[in-house]
Amino acid sequence: MSERNQATHGLTRRAVMSSGLAVAAAAPFAGAAAAASRAIPETWDEDVDVVVIGTGFAGLAAAHEAAKAGASVALLEKMRVPGGNSIISGGVIAAPGSPMQAERGIEDSADALYDDMLAAGLDLNHRALARLVAEKALETVMWSIEELGAEYDGLSHLGGHAVPRSYALAAGSGAGLVVPQLARLEEMGIEPRTRTLLKRLVRDGDGRVKGVEVHEGFSHPDLDSGTPRAIRAARGVVLATGGFGGDPAFRALQDPRLGGELDTTNHPGATSEALREALNIGCVLIQPSWIQLGPWTSPDERGFGMAPTFVQGATASYGLWVATETGERFVNELADRKTRADAIIRTGNRAIAFVDAAGWRKGMGGNAGERRQRMKETGVLMEYDSLDEMAAAHDIPAERLKETVERFNAAVAAGEDEAWGRYLPQDIAPIDEPPFYAVRLAPKIHHTMGGVAIDTEAHALDVSTGEPIPGLFAAGEVTGGVHGASRLGSCAYADCLIFGRIAGRNAAAMEPWS
Repeated sequence: MSERNQATHGLTRRAVMSSGLAVAAAAPFAGAAAAASRAIPETWDEDVDVVVIGTGFAGLAAAHEAAKAGASVALLEKMRVPGGNSIISGGVIAAPGSPMQAERGIEDSADALYDDMLAAGLDLNHRALARLVAEKALETVMWSIEELGAEYDGLSHLGGHAVPRSYALAAGSGAGLVVPQLARLEEMGIEPRTRTLLKRLVRDGDGRVKGVEVHEGFSHPDLDSGTPRAIRAARGVVLATGGFGGDPAFRALQDPRLGGELDTTNHPGATSEALREALNIGCVLIQPSWIQLGPWTSPDERGFGMAPTFVQGATASYGLWVATETGERFVNELADRKTRADAIIRTGNRAIAFVDAAGWRKGMGGNAGERRQRMKETGVLMEYDSLDEMAAAHDIPAERLKETVERFNAAVAAGEDEAWGRYLPQDIAPIDEPPFYAVRLAPKIHHTMGGVAIDTEAHALDVSTGEPIPGLFAAGEVTGGVHGASRLGSCAYADCLIFGRIAGRNAAAMEPWS
């Protein structure tokens, strides 16, 4: 430190001490958080034990556990229908060391999942959080079966996972969990209050979050619409409002490359206002610039669409991804999402994923014919009678494409993909049975890794002290730290359900304020 800086540092410290601010810094509720305290409403319109904001996996799990513990619960949802991104998601949840794996002779463990999470996250994961997800993933799947009646019908191998370990919901999407979660809550007397927008988290001068102010009758995206209402939370508030993948302006603040009209797999309500409000009352924001692009999406349909099921389920395990300019592979098709999305972008988004007829049957499972017809009708899936026809349609050098397929078929025969190190399933076969099915690739905004900092008990942490904010819990994509730089597919389900359940239980266990 320079002599000048030493002097300035000393004067600043003396000024702080003489002003009495050092005493304030030692108080239970200090610094930025103190500045963010708000007046308690003169009257509350409603009084409950726990307020849960958001109705994706995390919010529904939190409401379930809070009600199960005997708490009265207000479950709020800003959109017209519940479910958020969860209900439209891909329908897979990580389950290391599962019965399905045992049936197939696949060796796996929570430690192996944890290692894969750190590798995908570039070791930026908050380890205690990631470890908890890995260790509780299997028991969470079993809970969903036993407590909710969720139905699974297969085991999937998603990118970045060392082995197949993800249980696939029979419904084919997150609706296979959201619908039974909602049904169970209805049995418990809890109905989501839709079109109810969070406007303010009420944090008192003593540091505790004591309720919320909302607008009922909210009409997205008009943030001024609706009727104000104040709800007292005697025990706690759970923030489970999801990520900001559908908020181009806020995305651009974190990463200027990702604003504008870039397409997203998120629903329209995946915006940042709840996260901004959490920051207003003193929550810590961590890792917001890590925004994940889904590598299995297509420019030939809007949003999530139908391509990801085919691209991940069929082509990543039984087919190939090639750059149209070269006719050659450019990435391990089962690498983590960031690795694959970055590789597609390096091709200039000039890439296709394809599989032959045998790979389609193996990768697409039940209702394959119906799915194929729907995808062809929308124009996202293209069918070709030969590799030459596919090459001509996409301006691919035909001979180099055929050489790429021949090299891969040789690797299949040898039982090892030396070129890219891809995991080869036991039932893989050479790519040689026409017709061939292809999808054009273009990554889309999918998941935001950053958000509110939490601890392993789902407490939201204070920006001034790093300690839990009394009365405030958070779970799901609104939080940060679990996934580091990039989330592994099927780990969001585990993350949301695990921390949602923890948040609900802990909110219900808080001593009520008076």
